[in-house]
Amino acid sequence: MSADVPGPVVSRRREVSHASARSLLMTVLGEFVLPRDQPVWTATLVESLAMFGIEEKSARQALSRTAAEGWLESQRRGRRVRWSLTPQGRRLLTEGAERIYGFGRDERDWDGTWVVLLVSVPEAKRDLRHQLRTRLTWAGFGSPMPGVWISPDRRRETEAKHIVAELLPESAAMSFVASYGQLGDEAELVARSWDLSEVERRYAEFIDEFTGLDPGHDVLHAQIRLVHEWRRFPFLDPRLPLRLLPPNWHGVKAAQLFHDKHDAWWPASQQHWDELVAKEQ
Repeated sequence: MSADVPGPVVSRRREVSHASARSLLMTVLGEFVLPRDQPVWTATLVESLAMFGIEEKSARQALSRTAAEGWLESQRRGRRVRWSLTPQGRRLLTEGAERIYGFGRDERDWDGTWVVLLVSVPEAKRDLRHQLRTRLTWAGFGSPMPGVWISPDRRRETEAKHIVAELLPESAAMSFVASYGQLGDEAELVARSWDLSEVERRYAEFIDEFTGLDPGHDVLHAQIRLVHEWRRFPFLDPRLPLRLLPPNWHGVKAAQLFHDKHDAWWPASQQHWDELVAKEQ
């Protein structure tokens, strides 16, 4: 939606089709429950998801699934239930928050070195292959060919080591740090490892949706949507050094937009959340 067109942040149809109940729940937990060391009633969480067209049944199922995965624990008070983050849930959400809210703030110099990881998983172990790909992609690695993963961030080697140790303890994985050689082209390496055109398109949509937006009394809804849209980018964008990116990379503008909006909307959205919580006390 263009900034000069009046209307809601996004249409209900788009919200329902592009955001699952559990995914939105994780956004709410990270943005509002994590900073507070207190349980929250089911009705509060259900109402927050209802703003995005999520039906009560789907919201309750999302709570149950999240609890089953060890992120939440329930406490019954009469006929009502309230939820608290488990130590595991708090740790995982804290790690996610550090990456989400810090994403786009730190531009660093690059000395031209790459981390190269060699690791393979048998074709028959498809679930394990998917887990490895998902975890390494989240860590910012790209794969120019099967069994080879690369990152221009040397700090990611330790993370890759932990991922491989957890998923493939018997693997003969290898890693090394090197600069690009004389064969081939570094730009082609990047193109084969990451689909930057898709990331650029998503950044452009984010910029179009939130530039100039003044949510007014819908600030709680707007803040949840802002964070929910932004939290995808640490997974989509490998945060390559600027010299490896296309000219006028949209990610720079999108990051500034996110942090400006998030900081500006933070006080009012937190106040609205406290009011929502108080309704159920």
